[in-house]
Formats: sequence, structure tokens, C-alpha cells
Amino acid sequence: MDEVLVSVDVETAGPNPRDYSMISIGACLVDQPDHSFYVELKPTTSAVVPEALAISGLSMEELERTGVEPATAMLQFEEWLTALPGERTPVLVAFNAPFDWMFIDDYFRRFLGRNPFGHAALDVKAYAMGAMRSTWAETSMRVLSPRFLDGQPLEHNALSDARDQARLFRALRNEA
Repeated sequence: MDEVLVSVDVETAGPNPRDYSMISIGACLVDQPDHSFYVELKPTTSAVVPEALAISGLSMEELERTGVEPATAMLQFEEWLTALPGERTPVLVAFNAPFDWMFIDDYFRRFLGRNPFGHAALDVKAYAMGAMRSTWAETSMRVLSPRFLDGQPLEHNALSDARDQARLFRALRNEA
């Protein structure tokens, strides 16, 4: 089977899935960023780190009313992944993949009992560090954005950020 690189970004109400909710998921194919997925989720807990929530601009109260139930959201995401053309294994690509994968894996396993990504996660920061032979500090968005994204900051909208991360990864891959 071929692999398909899927850029994924999540917005959350805090730093870990045990205590805080994942509130949105954005995903796109790295090489076809217009082929995308986005969902806002109903919170699983009311716990919030105010700074984390402020970054996304999403409201827990609004998500409680309009968000998709987590099990339904994860099933929709899985269906989007399995509907990709051909028989291809999805590989999660994220800017700071440990964070995004932690939430994605927890929600897939908690609500569906499985994770279509398995343990396949590619971290853009680690890739940049190796490709550029740089330090970890030199892989911050503050450093990479001027070089690869025309200085554009991430918007902290999960889909927009997934597309920007895909663009960044393509630029790094092309340079390598």
C-alpha cells in the first residue's frame, strides 16, 4: 500500500486529552491541500486553560450547542480518511506532531476503539531539524515562517493551520 501524508491540526481547551477537550480538527492532504476535512466538537469536559481557548477564538458554550458529538466527529474523520483514493495508509503530519497526535489518538481510541493512523506520525519540527541540520529552537514557527511561509503566522483555525503546515512541509521536503 502507498502512504498518503495527511496534515492535521487540532485546537484544544488545554494541554492534554485526559483533562481537556479537543474542540476542532482540521486536516488536508499534504500534496492536495484543497482536499480537506474540518469539524468542531462538542466538549467532553468543561475544564479550560483560558489562554488555550483564547488562541482558537472558539467558545465552549457555543460548542456545547453546535459542536458535533465526539464519536460522530471521529467517525466522520475516519470516513474521510478511508475515502481517500486508492488503498493508501494515512500518515499524520503535524507541526509538533506529539501534541496533535496525542489528542487524535486518544479521541479515536476512546470513541471508536481504533486509530486509522496507527502510530504513524511525522513531526514537521523534527523533519525541519534534520533537513536543515539545525537546533530544536531553530524549528519554531517564528524562525520557519519567514523562510517558508512568507512570514505568515498560523491563524489557529485548525483547517487553515493544517493547510499552512502542509505548505511548510512541502517547502521543507523540496529544499531537502
